[in-house]
Amino acid sequence: MGIKSSPSPGLSWSAMRKVLEQENICASLKGRIQYFVTRYRGAHDQTGRIAIRLDGKEIFKSDYFDLSAKQYDIWSEITANTEEKANYELINTYVQNQGGIDQYTFYQAFHAYHNSSIDESLQSPYPLVRLLAILDKRVGKRRLQKLMSEVEAQPEWLQPFYRLRMEADGIAM
Repeated sequence: MGIKSSPSPGLSWSAMRKVLEQENICASLKGRIQYFVTRYRGAHDQTGRIAIRLDGKEIFKSDYFDLSAKQYDIWSEITANTEEKANYELINTYVQNQGGIDQYTFYQAFHAYHNSSIDESLQSPYPLVRLLAILDKRVGKRRLQKLMSEVEAQPEWLQPFYRLRMEADGIAM
C-alpha cells in the first residue's frame, strides 16, 4: 500500500472495529456504520474481502480479486503505452482511488489513520485513510463545511461517504 505509519501495538480486528464503530465514530452515525473485514483461511493465499455497511446494507465492498483485476488493468495500460517499468506504488494508489482494496490494505489504512492526527488523515494521499477520518467524531461541522468543496475531487466510491457524513450532521450540499 505504501502507507507509512509509526509502529503501534498490534490490535486485533475486534479492537480495530471497536475503535472505528464505537470510540471514534461521529455521534450522528454511531450504531449505523459497520466494518466487515475477513480473510479466507482455506484459500491458498488467505485472501479476503472488506465491506462497509450502513444500517445493515453494504454500501462499499472490495476483495483481493477486485484489487488484482484493477492492478492488472492499470499495469497493462501503463506498460502498453510506455517502455518504462510500471511504478508499483503509483499503480497501488491508482487502484485504491478506483476502490480496489483488500484486507491488508484496510489494516494498513487503519494503522495510518490511528497513528496520525485527524488533519493528516483527512489530507492523506490514501482514500481509505480519508474515509476513516471523515467519519471520525473529531471532524466537526465547521471542518465539514470547509470540506464541502473537496467532495467532487474525491474518488467516485468515496464521495458517498463524504455526503453521508455531511447529511448526517445537517450540512446541506
